[in-house]
Parts: sequence; structure tokens; C-alpha cells
Amino acid sequence: MGRSIGWVLALALVVAAGCRTGQPILGAEHNMATPGTIGGILQEAGSGAPIAGRSVVAVGLESGARYSAVTNVTGGFTIQVAPGKYRLEVELHDGEGITKDPGTIDINKSDLDANIIVEVGRSR
Repeated sequence: MGRSIGWVLALALVVAAGCRTGQPILGAEHNMATPGTIGGILQEAGSGAPIAGRSVVAVGLESGARYSAVTNVTGGFTIQVAPGKYRLEVELHDGEGITKDPGTIDINKSDLDANIIVEVGRSR
């Protein structure tokens, strides 16, 4: 009996250690205690129609760290990031290009930059 309780506890410990909340796994060099947030809308150039289901990645200019999200049905995305300067990469389909790019995004501790508009149109 005591042996099977030990196995159950050991199994529970292994399972609990494997769980995570969906946040990026980061090294100690990243300060996520007070993260900032990058948020915005991905939309079609010209019509402003939302683009859902696309990957948006914030890439740290100094660190190279990558944080990602997928746009929702309204084209919205939010990405929690460590403080720093970022650029966005957007999943594009054949023939598409970015027509409106937010450029460099500077995030400080607990900063929120939620008014970003990224537009995708046909490349020429």
C-alpha cells in the first residue's frame, strides 16, 4: 500500500511539473515580473476589414526574444512582453505585404501600447 502511494505522488509531481500556463518559457535574463503589453488590430488595407487567425510576433530588437499571439475574429491581438524595443512580424499569405507598419515599439515596465494598426494589402 505504501509503495503505491509513493508511485501516485511521484506521478503527480511529474504531471504538475509539466504543466504551464501558455506563457512563453523565458530565461532569467527576461524581466516578466512587470511586463508590458503590445496590442492592436490587423486589418486589410483600404477596407479596414479585420484579419483573423494570423500569427503576430513581437521580436525584441536588443534581445532577439520572440513573443507571439494569433489575431481574433476582430483582428485584435495582445502580446505580453518584457520591457524593451520591438518590431512586429505578421504571417502573410502569397502576394501580400505590409502596407502600414508601426515601426519600432518601445515598451517600459507595465506599459500598454494598445493602439497599433497593422495593415496588410496586396504586394505589387
